Amino acid sequence: MSVPRRPDVEVRRSQRRRRTVSAYRDGERVVVLIPAQFSGAEEREWVDRMLARLDAREQRNRRTDTYLAERAQRLIDRHLSDQRAAQAPISVRWVNNQHGRWGSCTPADRTIRISSRIMDFPEWVLDYVLLHELSHLVVPFHNARFWSLVARYPKAERARGYLEGVSAAAGLGISED
Repeated sequence: MSVPRRPDVEVRRSQRRRRTVSAYRDGERVVVLIPAQFSGAEEREWVDRMLARLDAREQRNRRTDTYLAERAQRLIDRHLSDQRAAQAPISVRWVNNQHGRWGSCTPADRTIRISSRIMDFPEWVLDYVLLHELSHLVVPFHNARFWSLVARYPKAERARGYLEGVSAAAGLGISED
């Protein structure tokens, strides 16, 4: 197995920066912006940190439809295995046309669509949205039984709060109810 090659890094020091560090890709090069007063050791530490952050962000952006289907199956196995109707959906895919919801499910044809706007959200939030939609394969409506299935996800309330916060901050008006 080969070790991934470290990208070319350009460090730009700024007199105006006091504490913040940022990085971005510029073609094949990574540009890291740091305060001018950083020592050589601090520069090396922050370059390594920022390369790791960029890599993590890019990994999240590689979330494919296959990735969604695999996560959905793990969630079924972990949280809905006792539900006969909770078979794997026929398809789980990202869509770009959902502006008023995080995800949707059509129980009749067992398809789930997840809004691409949550592609970069933390995995525990994505898992909540997936489990919410998977629960619709068992119970089509938002009734007490449905919410009891969703509540099996340990971070359900936290994820709902995250989604409500994002919706309110961005003025999206997205709600689950």
